[in-house]
Amino acid sequence: MQTQSEIRAILAAHGISPKHRFGQNFLVDHNLLRRLVDASEIGVGSLVLEIGPGTGTMSEELLARGAELVAVELDRDMAAILRERLSGDPRFTLFEGDCLDGKRALNADVLTHFAGRPFTLVANLPYQAASPVMAICAGMPQCLGQFVTVQREVGDRLRAAVGTGEYGPLTIIVQAFAEVEQLAVLAPGCFWPSPEVTSAMLAIRPRAEPVLAHDEADAFGAFVHTLFSKRRKQLGAILGRARVWPTEIDPSQRPETLSVSNLVRLWRTG
Repeated sequence: MQTQSEIRAILAAHGISPKHRFGQNFLVDHNLLRRLVDASEIGVGSLVLEIGPGTGTMSEELLARGAELVAVELDRDMAAILRERLSGDPRFTLFEGDCLDGKRALNADVLTHFAGRPFTLVANLPYQAASPVMAICAGMPQCLGQFVTVQREVGDRLRAAVGTGEYGPLTIIVQAFAEVEQLAVLAPGCFWPSPEVTSAMLAIRPRAEPVLAHDEADAFGAFVHTLFSKRRKQLGAILGRARVWPTEIDPSQRPETLSVSNLVRLWRTG
């Protein structure tokens, strides 16, 4: 694996430095990096998506374990480094550009390349893209799991309980399809350059019985976003009291007091 000194040397040789606007904070704690890859249980023949691979430290570990790796890198300088270091491996495919196609879909070229094959997301996610990427992948039936590092506050939102301040649309959309486990809390010193925030390492695994069908994700997500844009108002004031209400839900309740399953019931009665 690339050490911090090696990453510095690679960047220096190309006359570049980490770019804050791309959230380039490289995970340099090898024990934690291995822990994340171990949790993913990928191996020979696994199809893996990595977003924001940087200089390729994790990419090299994934390839060493026999995975077929599809990497998406927005920064053209980092993409050039990846092509230089990894393009000789036939199991490595690089897409240069945004990992997202709008706010509700992954990069269209990546999806075409996958051709519906099951894949696992393993990545030190750029903070700017983390939330939409995780919500999208949670709702994709071909995503076998997500094993990621994200800002700790985002991790807290993903694992939040009903009625807490962190509970919101991201929590609900992801928990409708997946179970979220925090593997580790990462101090800023685990990265170079050190970010100003603490990070969390998460395992997001599909539920055996999700509370939604995958083709319902977009419509349900839009409903939840509508509710939580007025989260302090009563449900009746948001949706109208004349609608049909499930017996377990009172129109005087506020959105943040409803469990994921009750929010699904409310949406379906609309």
